[in-house]
Amino acid sequence: MGRRSSSSSQWLQRQASDPYVKQRQTDGYRSRAAFKLIELNQRDSFLLPGAKVIDLGAAPGGWTQVATAVAGGRGMVVAVDVLEMQAVKGAMFILGDCRESGVADQIRGALGNASADLVMSDMAPNLTGIQIRDEAQAEELAFTAFDFVKAHLRPGGAFVLKLFHFGGTDAFVKEISQAFKSVMRRKPESSRQKSREFYVVAKGYVL
Repeated sequence: MGRRSSSSSQWLQRQASDPYVKQRQTDGYRSRAAFKLIELNQRDSFLLPGAKVIDLGAAPGGWTQVATAVAGGRGMVVAVDVLEMQAVKGAMFILGDCRESGVADQIRGALGNASADLVMSDMAPNLTGIQIRDEAQAEELAFTAFDFVKAHLRPGGAFVLKLFHFGGTDAFVKEISQAFKSVMRRKPESSRQKSREFYVVAKGYVL
């Protein structure tokens, strides 16, 4: 068996020393990303009991687990991804691309033809290491999520989006700000500091 690469060894060391990885295993969450959503919601209170929630880019299901726990039996969580995902109790999973009309129809049907109270997107590109390509993919996913919001979020609803810094980031956040009463940029403690990711929490949809 060959030696592990230095990058692989560094990843293993980072995972072993990461308190959120250990806590994830203890709490039964599928990903450490669950703690990011918990932190964001504790600060900004966008995920509420009884809410109708759409979780874009849901796999492996960490955010879906948190959303179903908070929304409860009176709420409804619809998880969507192009990747297969093991079922989460209390949520409906739809396999497919949210840009496709057939998938959008399934989402709307799952919500009883009602609009969502909250759209969440933790979608991320498959990084190639080529900056211009990675930024373009990140930008495309961001606009995909925002376009989805325009079609599926109720007036007054909330939008939570993971972003990576790209050339048009500030202009894009400004565009979101025109559609919501309040927009905040957040960097949860559970988000690794070296990561370029941050989150936008937008509340009070007005369009």
